[in-house]
Amino acid sequence: MTLLTSRGLERRFGGVFAVRNLDFAMQAGAIHCMIGPNGAGKSTFFKLITGQLLPTAGSVAFRDAVVTGLRPFEVARLGIGIKTQVPKLFEDLDVRENLWIAARHRLQAHAAGRFVEELLEELNLTSIAKRPVSRLAHGQRQWVEIGGVLAGDPLLMLLDEPTAGMSDAEVERTAELLRGMRRAPSILVVEHNMRFIRMVADRVTVLHQGQKFLEGDVNTVLGDPAVRDIYLGKRYKHDA
Repeated sequence: MTLLTSRGLERRFGGVFAVRNLDFAMQAGAIHCMIGPNGAGKSTFFKLITGQLLPTAGSVAFRDAVVTGLRPFEVARLGIGIKTQVPKLFEDLDVRENLWIAARHRLQAHAAGRFVEELLEELNLTSIAKRPVSRLAHGQRQWVEIGGVLAGDPLLMLLDEPTAGMSDAEVERTAELLRGMRRAPSILVVEHNMRFIRMVADRVTVLHQGQKFLEGDVNTVLGDPAVRDIYLGKRYKHDA
């Protein structure tokens, strides 16, 4: 089943296209990765999905309902959760308290408590549940924020560069976490770490100059010479 689509999606800033004539479709239950060099339009696409930006043209649909024009909180209520590049956590509270606050938005206090205990176990965070977020390692902070998104029980989770700044061991742990989640929302990931993408992606879309350059399974896309040249900075003209 198709979960998320865009049709003819565009966003201009003055005379510059950040996203241009983008047709995109993501299947429910998939981990779909979006890659491309800096400035390719990936973060702008996320903002168009979540209502942080309005498109210049085109539309976005979630579960066949057009979400273009909705405000961010309205998009979130439909079942789209997002983890941005910089973790947004309550520094002075511990891990359990951060997750409880996130879960409390949709659950009564007792139910939120039960949910959080299950989530801590699922994310292998029980051992640090009482540790203040300010004392966590970088990777642990990222996992807590992923937990905060999951606490909202989304149908689609957007992850913006979830492994940025992580060690190799943390990258592997993050891949295991996403692949092993029992709640298993559909996941759309913007990422630069190709090793991580190989570990998690069901499908990969390459953006270049705001347009879809190539899409397919992970081995086909990452093995394509043109994709490698884009990342090395060579010029490629995309005839859409």
